[in-house]
Amino acid sequence: MTTPRISFEFFPPQTLDASFRLWETVNALAPMQPEFVSVTYGAGGTTRKLTHDAVGTIHRNYGLNVAAHLTCVDATRVETLEIAKSYAEAGVTEIVALRGDAPKGAERFTAHPEGFASSVELIEALAETGKFKIRVGAYPEPHPDAADTLADVRWLKRKIDAGATSAITQFFFDADTFFRFRDLCAKEGITAPIIPGILPIISWEGAKKFAGRCGTQVPARLDEAFQTAIRDGREELYALAHCTQLCDKLLEGGAEDLHFYTLNRPNLTREVVRALGIQPEVVLEKVA
Repeated sequence: MTTPRISFEFFPPQTLDASFRLWETVNALAPMQPEFVSVTYGAGGTTRKLTHDAVGTIHRNYGLNVAAHLTCVDATRVETLEIAKSYAEAGVTEIVALRGDAPKGAERFTAHPEGFASSVELIEALAETGKFKIRVGAYPEPHPDAADTLADVRWLKRKIDAGATSAITQFFFDADTFFRFRDLCAKEGITAPIIPGILPIISWEGAKKFAGRCGTQVPARLDEAFQTAIRDGREELYALAHCTQLCDKLLEGGAEDLHFYTLNRPNLTREVVRALGIQPEVVLEKVA
């Protein structure tokens, strides 16, 4: 089994405490030599400026390859492309292009009258600039707005054809879920890399709520195992074992990349990555 390429997702801080947590997370995970790190938008694009600031700081201060999230929510085409231009000027060459979730209080995504109507339109416009490597989202279980997984696969094909070069999946709890999706993508003619998204489970109850919002199925056997581990005071230990085993299965099945949703909590992600055989890069200080 080969050593995987890894990447991490962070989210921008909205409070002083959250800011400290982000930088602690980046400090802890930067030495693990990720291929790239991504920085999210808040729901409805609410953290647009915070995202921009975090992307610039991580790129400038840590030398990491940063993929900035960019969505279609609540902005005109001109405004969205101005944000992309500012990323390019800051030396950021990767974007994760997403439609984005509906703003708070809205039931469904509604395009801005002068904005991009879909992720495909956004990808086409970004591709025309010739300035970015474009990554997109993928859904191994049906997106809440999709009829079924095949509809998601065919939409992903449109995003790839529009100019995206790789896709990062929503998290899932069973490796076979990813393999079925990957095989269906291949059958539909998708040849771009599909990177499995991994959620290290810091809180099982929190993970289940997150899964409910994303349409991710929670296997009954996994729920039972976590409930037993929680009762026995072994939740952290079981979370490490589960996540490492999931990654091992993905690698054995041919995955070459793993993208970790860190939730700005680095410890479990770091332990999983170490268990996969990736050691932190040691920086030798100059001594007199």
